[in-house]
Amino acid sequence: MTVKIVTDSTSDLSPELVQQLGIIVVPVYLRFGDEVYRDGVVISQDEFYQKLVESPVHPSTTQPTPADFADVYSKLSRETDEIISIQITSKLSGTYNSALQGRELVTGSCRIEVVDSLSGSMGLGLVAMAAARLAEAGESLEGVMDEIRQAIPQIRLLGLLDTLKYLLRGGRIGKAKALLGSVLNVKPLITMRDGEIVPAGQARTRSKGIERLFDFVKIALNIQELAIVHSTTPDEAGSLKERIASIFDKRHIHIARLGPALGVHFGPGTLILALREKVSSIRQEATKGEP
Repeated sequence: MTVKIVTDSTSDLSPELVQQLGIIVVPVYLRFGDEVYRDGVVISQDEFYQKLVESPVHPSTTQPTPADFADVYSKLSRETDEIISIQITSKLSGTYNSALQGRELVTGSCRIEVVDSLSGSMGLGLVAMAAARLAEAGESLEGVMDEIRQAIPQIRLLGLLDTLKYLLRGGRIGKAKALLGSVLNVKPLITMRDGEIVPAGQARTRSKGIERLFDFVKIALNIQELAIVHSTTPDEAGSLKERIASIFDKRHIHIARLGPALGVHFGPGTLILALREKVSSIRQEATKGEP
């Protein structure tokens, strides 16, 4: 039987990719005061960003419940006896723990592997996509897990934020708090290291920040796949894709929309580059501490 791949909505996978690759997405919850929404199910992305800017109440997010995961696993166990569930970094969300607890609620002989991606947005999405392609090709669970283990340390991510205020309001600023003392009109750059959000510098203007994103691609080694994620600036994402297409195969560049699950913390005007790079052990050691 084909291994089934599950992830959560922080992966920012488009509905087209989800359908094409047969990935099952478990939505996180979004709360505006007393109003609760399921990410990607009840509220559209445009509605969310409008509400984020206009509402006097700053929203919060909550991981899917163990029962949410158990329900998905139970339904899939009627089609397969092997499931791999890949989640957002456990250092930013309780989603991974919910998935583990959900696995314990499932009866029967279905084997369920739960993986901490140590990433988010399309960093997580690229790992899930790689796993799903192998699963669809008929690879064994062990083979797919080997691919996931290889992919996780090969994911690199760099994000340009318009402001740090949403990270600060959401309480997820983590080590990026070092940027708070910066001049107010600079544009912060962040990355993920060991599953945490950390500062990657600043740009004096947005255009210079986008140039940093392009440079990030130029110095990457042997890129396998790349995603450009935007929250509210599709034209910028499209322009950046065309620039990157001059140095990297356009067929392997995806444009994604930053969903509410992470948009709560990053805000409007966010641009993120996520890529999977073939990196030797020597390169990994030499670049430790880089984005």
